[in-house]
Amino acid sequence: MASQGQPRSIARLLAPLALIACALAVVVVIGGSLAGDDSTGGSSSTASDSTESQGTTATTPQRPRQPANYTIQSGDTLGAIAEETGVPVDTLLELNPEIDPQALIAGQKIKLR
Repeated sequence: MASQGQPRSIARLLAPLALIACALAVVVVIGGSLAGDDSTGGSSSTASDSTESQGTTATTPQRPRQPANYTIQSGDTLGAIAEETGVPVDTLLELNPEIDPQALIAGQKIKLR
């Protein structure tokens, strides 16, 4: 009977350790996926930092010039266009009162400024 008690005690020790390892793996995977979303925003700030060190002065920050128009692509939404161009949805609607946000037409040009 002594030989049967020892495997049980090992299993009782390994089961909680396996549970902790699985929980830790889930946290790492979720943390990694959230960090991936943040890296998109970080890369744009890195690009702006490198342009600032190339001779622009602190008193005259220069932003990249945004195009005046955007051509709607198939599957575009106003939210996606706003995110891509940096122009808020409300501004897009004010500048383009003729567009229907629920029925955007591919090839149609909308004003961004």
